[in-house]
Amino acid sequence: MGWKTSKILSRLLLLTLCSAQWSFAAVSESAPAQQWGRDYFPNTPLINQDGQPVRFFDDLIKDKVVAINFIFTTCSDSCPLETARLRQVQKLLGERVGRDVFFYSISIDPETDTPEVLKHYAEKFKIGPGWQFLTGNKDDITLLRQKLGLFIKGVDDGQTKDHNLSLIIGNQSTGRWMKASAMENPYVLADRLGKSLHNWKLVSANTNDYAEAPSVRQPSVGEQIYRTRCSSCHTLGDTEHAGMRSIGPDLLGVTRQRNPAWLTRWIKEPDVMLAEKDPLAMLLYEQYNRLAMPNLRLGDVEISALLTYLEEETERLQPQAPVSTSQASH
Repeated sequence: MGWKTSKILSRLLLLTLCSAQWSFAAVSESAPAQQWGRDYFPNTPLINQDGQPVRFFDDLIKDKVVAINFIFTTCSDSCPLETARLRQVQKLLGERVGRDVFFYSISIDPETDTPEVLKHYAEKFKIGPGWQFLTGNKDDITLLRQKLGLFIKGVDDGQTKDHNLSLIIGNQSTGRWMKASAMENPYVLADRLGKSLHNWKLVSANTNDYAEAPSVRQPSVGEQIYRTRCSSCHTLGDTEHAGMRSIGPDLLGVTRQRNPAWLTRWIKEPDVMLAEKDPLAMLLYEQYNRLAMPNLRLGDVEISALLTYLEEETERLQPQAPVSTSQASH
């Protein structure tokens, strides 16, 4: 064998290995059904929140663009955030959810999460049509999580709270799947579900020019925390998008209305304060559809940065009149 032939074969082997690395993200057009079809996905029997039996592959994902996450209704941190974020995405996609984009939330605690419990959970979040909440056999659901790459050891028995990446979006017919986060921007998720997963192989007719790109302001630490943790449930004086986030109270002026120590503790351990039946915590719980504030697992430095941002935004949008010398003397 000459050195040229050997070199060509080496290049072919390298290309083959590289192609294998990308197979999960973009499947060959010739056989997507064989790789990401019935032979890969289990046709798990499930029951939705209305008590209707369905099969995972045949009824839920076959030839569909889908968003799938795994939750449990007694979760006090990541699951409520993820549900609230997906609710925003559902609002952005509108009537397309249930028509050409489908949402599925599957319980990892089926012993607790009966169809009735899941239905009540969906009602508390004011979930619209086209989004199914599902339960079934625990072993079957565990296998399903493993097949989708969303099984995290220790979540089921409470040994870890690290289950932020429990969301996957994809198009079964093309074999394109990607993991996403509960902290993802809802507009990005909506764009992926509504556009790129439908026509990802088509070249966009739009052209972009760097000269026309807007300048991007670097957000503060507090603003980043607000946008990734709080904005799925709360507005900050943003009446235009209030319908997407009408799960909790508007936060504009909250640093003026609440005692700083109470507010700090409420952000840090709302589950503990609700368990203690703190009067104000219980009032908010009842006022907002008995939907518990999730534990965001923020430290003191992060909470301080968040409160500083909320205070700065309140002052920017609702500046207080300066206190005169005569008023201060009284």
